[in-house]
Amino acid sequence: MEVGLVLLFGMTLLVAYSNGANDNFKGVATLFGSKVTTYKAAIAIATVATFAGSVCSVFLADSLVKAFSGKGLVPDAIAASPIFLIAVAAGAALTVILATIKGLPVSTTHGLTGALVGAGFVAAGGDLNLSQLGATFVMPLLFGPIISIGLAAPLYLTLHGASQRLGITRETCVCVESAQFVPVRLLQSNPSSQHYSMPLLEPFRNNVIIGSMKDCVDKYRGEFFGFSMQRIVDLVHYFSATAVSFARGLNDTPKIVALLVVVRAFDIRFGMVTIAAAMAIGGLLNARKVALTMSQKISKMTDGQALTANLVTAFLTIFASKLGLPVSTTHVSVGAIAGMGLVNGTADKRVLGTILLSWLFTLPMAALISGIAYIVIRATA
Repeated sequence: MEVGLVLLFGMTLLVAYSNGANDNFKGVATLFGSKVTTYKAAIAIATVATFAGSVCSVFLADSLVKAFSGKGLVPDAIAASPIFLIAVAAGAALTVILATIKGLPVSTTHGLTGALVGAGFVAAGGDLNLSQLGATFVMPLLFGPIISIGLAAPLYLTLHGASQRLGITRETCVCVESAQFVPVRLLQSNPSSQHYSMPLLEPFRNNVIIGSMKDCVDKYRGEFFGFSMQRIVDLVHYFSATAVSFARGLNDTPKIVALLVVVRAFDIRFGMVTIAAAMAIGGLLNARKVALTMSQKISKMTDGQALTANLVTAFLTIFASKLGLPVSTTHVSVGAIAGMGLVNGTADKRVLGTILLSWLFTLPMAALISGIAYIVIRATA
């Protein structure tokens, strides 16, 4: 039993690590994508805010711990079995790690759900409660991205119309750089000599560089009650990104720590802190590939569009956490960013198609891995 608990603890930390690697940057992706801040600053904000959300989840997200313990989905005896929980952790962790290596933003929630189903089907067979699965897991996961797209687009159009009525406009940058020109031809000092003089250097000049549209960054002009509108947008953007990261920690940590507390061998507070630390390390070390997909490949956004996407993501994730609904921050965030891409016409349908395909494969792959893991562990126990 002691070996089983140690293995369960290690596998749960692996789930948390993979979650951090795939999910931590999603809350600040719009900050980096709209060039408000650098990658290092963005991941630092995400790490601190996610950790804070993880700590607060001790007090606010008890229902999620219960939902992801497997109780109600499989008989209580199986749900409390370390073998079952290790198999679930293995299925979720390996699925999310594989997606992270490919730079695909998938849902740890989706991975855990699939792993619960796979291990539960092998362990419980006909006793698997499919009605519980549909009501508690599938519906929130399915409607999360749809609702986020439905909220993001009209909210931005409303805010955009309000900004125009207030006389707030946008300006596009022009890049100017200093350059030194060296003449191509060499000057001979003596026509009969093979020696050449040194080339003359022209002085530094300022040059206007015309780049592509994707390199341009629109900024807001005008003031609101005496404050620069661009500064207000940036501050609210930082706040919204912090809120998304906080909400993600609030929503995801209980799902992972449920794997530990169900066997009553770990204190919930100890579990939350260790899971939060593993998530932070995963984000700091392995978040870059998914970060580039989320911030640069799905769609291009102005500051206002990026801010709108973050506000929608934060609202839906925090609201779902309070209700105990296991929505995916990934699905909600990608949905909101895609909604902005549909509004401004920059959504990359090929990238979105690849992401949607990875979502379709997440649940069955996690189920397959966890089912195999349960068979192997039970046979060797």
